[in-house]
Amino acid sequence: MSAKKGLNLTLKIWRQKNNKSKGQFETYKISDVSTDSSFLEMLDMLNENLINEGKDPIAFDHDCREGICGMCSLYINGRSHGPDTGITTCQLHMRMFKDGETIHIEPWRSAAFPVIKDLVVDRSAFDRIMAAGGFISVNTSGNTLDANAIPVPKEDADKAMDAAACISCGACVATCKNGSAMLFVGAKVSQYALLPQGRVEAKRRVLNMVKAMDEEGFGNCSNIGACEVECPKGISLETIARMNREYMSANLDRG
Repeated sequence: MSAKKGLNLTLKIWRQKNNKSKGQFETYKISDVSTDSSFLEMLDMLNENLINEGKDPIAFDHDCREGICGMCSLYINGRSHGPDTGITTCQLHMRMFKDGETIHIEPWRSAAFPVIKDLVVDRSAFDRIMAAGGFISVNTSGNTLDANAIPVPKEDADKAMDAAACISCGACVATCKNGSAMLFVGAKVSQYALLPQGRVEAKRRVLNMVKAMDEEGFGNCSNIGACEVECPKGISLETIARMNREYMSANLDRG
């Protein structure tokens, strides 16, 4: 039985030294790529070749390589995380590409996500939004209640868990023509707004998180829906609607 033939590919990859310098696409050839390998493994192969040739390897983000951490963030052939759906870049396999294909690889494109180097962007804007209100304050002095002491309707619990599935990868921002982070913020607001533990600080939370989002320079939502389509965890646009309701209610109460 003959061995499976590997892919021969042309890669057009964005190279940029830092956020101050001007970047450009550079072309690389890679051959005999297994269709069973992941996209990041293919980039590992390319970097091995570059290092062996005495050239600077391509910088790209990765960590768990299991679709959990949200670190991998590549814009591949015009789509966040590539041509498959419901997956992160690390879960994308080379069987999705054809022999002889040209693949364009870019970093996330957003003013709020400046390029650090090559395909790596600075997503600390998300961290600052979370620090503004993405938490609940709990007294941990020994007087905490058991987690099951407060009944939660199953429908609310399910929706909260769906919203909490957000891994903060930024695909929603990268795919949005406005560079909006409202799906991300909507998910973080929703996971607390749906639970009784999150209601105590709900109004302050949504006001602070939306304010932080605007200060970071993200665009507004115009209901195109590309964010929901490209989100690897399938976060629903309903979270944006819920955030808008929470925000309107908090503003009315504030007067």
